[in-house]
Amino acid sequence: MSGIYWLHPYDDPDLFPDVELALEEPNGLLAAGGDLSQTRIIAAYRLGIFPWYSDGEPILWWSPDPRAVLFPERLKISRSLKKTLSKKRFEVTLDTAFKDVIFACAEPRKDDGGTWITTELREAYYHLHQTGIAHSVECWQDTRLVGGLYGVALGKVFFGESMFSRQTDASKVALVHLVWQLKRWGYQLIDCQVSSRHLASLGAVDIRRRQFIALLRKWCNEPSNQGNWRFDRDLEQRGNSECLS
Repeated sequence: MSGIYWLHPYDDPDLFPDVELALEEPNGLLAAGGDLSQTRIIAAYRLGIFPWYSDGEPILWWSPDPRAVLFPERLKISRSLKKTLSKKRFEVTLDTAFKDVIFACAEPRKDDGGTWITTELREAYYHLHQTGIAHSVECWQDTRLVGGLYGVALGKVFFGESMFSRQTDASKVALVHLVWQLKRWGYQLIDCQVSSRHLASLGAVDIRRRQFIALLRKWCNEPSNQGNWRFDRDLEQRGNSECLS
């Protein structure tokens, strides 16, 4: 891994190289090593950096360019997804099963036999959840967890980490409900990290890394909603016809 910066666990947790030094190939690889302490992870997010690595690798830190983001007011809901939402096939909750969600996100995907959500990462994000910084959205069907997502909230930015779906549209329904709630709370940006067709269908777009960092500087220092999250009652109990119009 020549050409990247090596961190040491005893380094200042705020110590990261400038994101402009990240590699072009693989896109965004910036540094390796360090640790997954709460202070280091939070410092990384504020700088537009996130951990992403597999078992057997050192901790790898990334800041890709471009960056996939979703502006809450630009959420797209397709006609078929509107039908799913209006039928209320799922019950959607916030912060009721964080461990279950992150374990489900860590399960190997059909097209990839491995997982990047290591035991270390699960423990680190669960600690962030206990301190009211990491949050989960759960999608239930007949008391069974069928979809969801988790991420980190700083200021008025939500940093999405991973999502999963065991039923058609379950992860999309979870994200839509989260976006509705984040809009109520005045959130300005959802970080999606790397673009995908799934996220693009919901309105995610690519922006340049420099623009992304500028937005973080603007919005990460805003007052945040820390603690255990809950949906506003109308968003939890109905498809919210106002948002579907």
